[in-house]
Amino acid sequence: MRAVVQRVSEAKVSIDGKVFSEIKKGLLLLIAVSTEDQEDDVKYLAEKCVGLRVFEDDNGKMNLSAKDIDGEFLIIPNFTLYGDCSHGKRPNFMSAERPERAVRLFELFLSHCKTIGASVCSGRFGADMKVSLINDGPITIFMDTVQMKIK
Repeated sequence: MRAVVQRVSEAKVSIDGKVFSEIKKGLLLLIAVSTEDQEDDVKYLAEKCVGLRVFEDDNGKMNLSAKDIDGEFLIIPNFTLYGDCSHGKRPNFMSAERPERAVRLFELFLSHCKTIGASVCSGRFGADMKVSLINDGPITIFMDTVQMKIK
């Protein structure tokens, strides 16, 4: 499972020209499910994202999570994070999970984030979405459960 995590001062997602979800200060997560992912990958990544300490404490150090500052999460499904551009110029998405299974794991990710205390909004799986944000920092982190579990 992969995530691009961006610290934002605000973010929103629009579908069919209308705002579908929006947040103020918090994290925007782009989430992709691979053909190899299992439920334990979903829970592992959710816990990492919700606990990620990228907000400054009183000393200016990144020691606080979005939960610690009452921040919000806008979570967007984005299979293109599994685009493989190693051959040719057209991305290959063979590592991205099929929608039927991916939607179930994405919804499990949302549910687990809520269970561990995150204030969650989301995009709509399979929709043509327009995402806008103000990246605060800029702080952008890439996570991949395969790479994270090796260490």
